[in-house]
Amino acid sequence: MIGEHSLVSTLRDLRARAEREVASAGDLAALEEWRIRYLGTKGAVRVASKGLGSLEPAERPLAGMAVNETMQALEAAFQQKLAELRQAAVASDLAAEAVDVTLPGRRPLVGIAHPLFRTLQDITRIFGSMGFSVAEGPQVEWDRYNFELLNIPADHPSRDTMDTFYVDVPGGILLRTHTSPVQARVMLSQRPPVRVIVPGRVFRRDQEDASHLSAFWQVEGLAVDTNVTFSDLKGVLANFAQQILGCKVRFRPHHFQFTEPSAEFDFSCLVCGGRGCRTCKYEGWLEISGAGMVHPQVLRFMDYDPAVYSGFAFGMGPERITMMRYGINDIRLLSANDPRFLRQFA
Repeated sequence: MIGEHSLVSTLRDLRARAEREVASAGDLAALEEWRIRYLGTKGAVRVASKGLGSLEPAERPLAGMAVNETMQALEAAFQQKLAELRQAAVASDLAAEAVDVTLPGRRPLVGIAHPLFRTLQDITRIFGSMGFSVAEGPQVEWDRYNFELLNIPADHPSRDTMDTFYVDVPGGILLRTHTSPVQARVMLSQRPPVRVIVPGRVFRRDQEDASHLSAFWQVEGLAVDTNVTFSDLKGVLANFAQQILGCKVRFRPHHFQFTEPSAEFDFSCLVCGGRGCRTCKYEGWLEISGAGMVHPQVLRFMDYDPAVYSGFAFGMGPERITMMRYGINDIRLLSANDPRFLRQFA
């Protein structure tokens, strides 16, 4: 039979040993092992307390008090050690995440205007200073506006060069091949004088390469009034060329179905200053786009009397101008939105 003093002595030794071990627990896992070993349902204190049943009734109160004191002391030691380890863990995390305020700061990423967008802004500003307003229209267009009203009937071969993406619904709907349909919409909605530029995205089924995209930007211009001449067109484009690139402009005879007479216009090469180089194929000029006087038939379609009114129209590719301004040799770079490419324009 276990005596009262023997049980109390056992508990005293157990408590001393447990307090030494809890003090040396190095982390929460070790502390949890200690709790199970001494305070768990099968721990040393509960095993020792089973000896109470073998004591004489008179010995049980004092022995029971010894069991409770041991349990409470070890529970208190556990809570104290638990708090210490948790505080140490927090301090360790804070130290690992500490910010050295003496280090130089990192510059935050700041968005910049895309070089193509800058060119479009400058084009709008320059033509705005010459009295042109901005007009916009739908990118998904009717065949009537995209071709028919521009003097391009269904059987005309010029449609072959503007092959595009069609929507499979009755009525002839397609992704516009140029922004000219907006010019038609403007003329149908108002009487002269008309003076607008039309920036926007256009679509053609072109094979993409360093100088072609299937979806690209275009800016077209239109001016209709009395006594508008080809000289007015030349003056407007010469002024634009000087302001946008500081270069000269030349005109070459050409044919467009919706203008008569028609011309292609070139800018003098910025790379060689017009002397001739590989960029301009040793001609000293770079092709920009086309222009001409609005065809009388187009004016009739808009219910404008060609005996009273005349006008000019022109178009240009802002991507081509952007490439010239910034020395970009591949048009696909302008549509890729690659931050590595765009950061150099910050």
